Amino acid sequence: MTETIATKTRPARPLRQLLAASVGNAVEWYDWYAYTFLATYIADQVFPKSADNSLVPLLSTFAVFAVGFFMRPVGGLLMGAIADRRGRRAALTVTILLMGGSSLLVGLTPTYAAAGVLAPVVLVVARLLQGLSVGGEFAASTTFLVESAGPGRRGLFSSFQYVSTTAGQLVASGVATVLVNTLSDERMNGWGWRVPFVLGAVLSLVGFWIRQGARETRSEEQRQGPRPGLFEALRRHPRESLLICGITAGGTIAYYTWTSYLPTYAELNAGIDKSDALLAGTISLAFFALLQPLGGLLSDRFGRRPLLLFFGLGFALLSVPLLHALRDSFAVLLLVQCAGMILLTGFTSISAAVNAEIFPPRVRAAGIGFPYSLTVALFGGTAPYVGTLFKDLGHSGLFPWYVAVLCLLSSAVYLRLPETARRELRR
Repeated sequence: MTETIATKTRPARPLRQLLAASVGNAVEWYDWYAYTFLATYIADQVFPKSADNSLVPLLSTFAVFAVGFFMRPVGGLLMGAIADRRGRRAALTVTILLMGGSSLLVGLTPTYAAAGVLAPVVLVVARLLQGLSVGGEFAASTTFLVESAGPGRRGLFSSFQYVSTTAGQLVASGVATVLVNTLSDERMNGWGWRVPFVLGAVLSLVGFWIRQGARETRSEEQRQGPRPGLFEALRRHPRESLLICGITAGGTIAYYTWTSYLPTYAELNAGIDKSDALLAGTISLAFFALLQPLGGLLSDRFGRRPLLLFFGLGFALLSVPLLHALRDSFAVLLLVQCAGMILLTGFTSISAAVNAEIFPPRVRAAGIGFPYSLTVALFGGTAPYVGTLFKDLGHSGLFPWYVAVLCLLSSAVYLRLPETARRELRR
């Protein structure tokens, strides 16, 4: 584990730094998650229908969702390198502009009926660009947030990574819910599903403007020193890179299952109405966002490892009973989602701080970005596809066990993880 020493310089006006990172991050993730909440509508319009299996278009839509995730490691590496070589703010500017353009492209994607195979091709390109942007966003914003924190406040500042992520997801879910409940099926399939993506492009410009007022957190020593190579973090810090993977595997499968895929999972396996599933998801996301600062404060007081173990062992034990408890009931779905959100906070509220405390400042953004995004692509991005595939194969009961096993494996990593909460962060 990299030892850290105290720094004499801190960015001025940390609350302004927090706002710049959080608002921009929320816009990024609004664009990313709008796709998930409207997956069934996109499936109907962009992919050809199968007479033999009604799940084929939905599987295709979630496959494109997963493809976008596999660009995230590339984004984490490239944008992380920009953050380490040119500055955190420069990388954050590039990512939000890239996300705005790709969101607009999703909104303008033609239907399969109008353009044939060109329609899914355009959608794939848009998702690849979004994946590049999101991978870079996490690397740069994680580093920026934690480096902006004052002494003893890294956990609290870290928690706003997922406060803002959840805010973006919450807005996406809320917009989708309003559209589903106010527009007819004909209008939703015709043009309603495009509205959130066009709106996302506009919001990206707002996020870009806000980030122009942020102050760079890369130290003067880093600016004056030689620039790190593209693969320097992987080459010189292989143990730290593997540690990021182990920390993230359980967290990412639990996060994407509970915050993104659960409404669809409930529709497919418990017969929950689509509008009820979206509403339950929206309420539980608001609850989740409120929990994040509490988790960050607890980690600053008691350490990172207790919270990580609370998350990992909790999901290892409870994933199966919670998901098996789902039935055609709005109240049960909401309780299952909120119970998972409480456990999940043990990971999400402090993951940015834990990751930043592992790598030295010279390669911190790229060092975090690539292994984290690769692990998310392998386990988080594929969660909706794997869950839907299990259902298609007639083994939907296996998916909860898949989540539990990955969380158990990450718990073994947490047990051996050195405590870093009280170390000063080298800048």
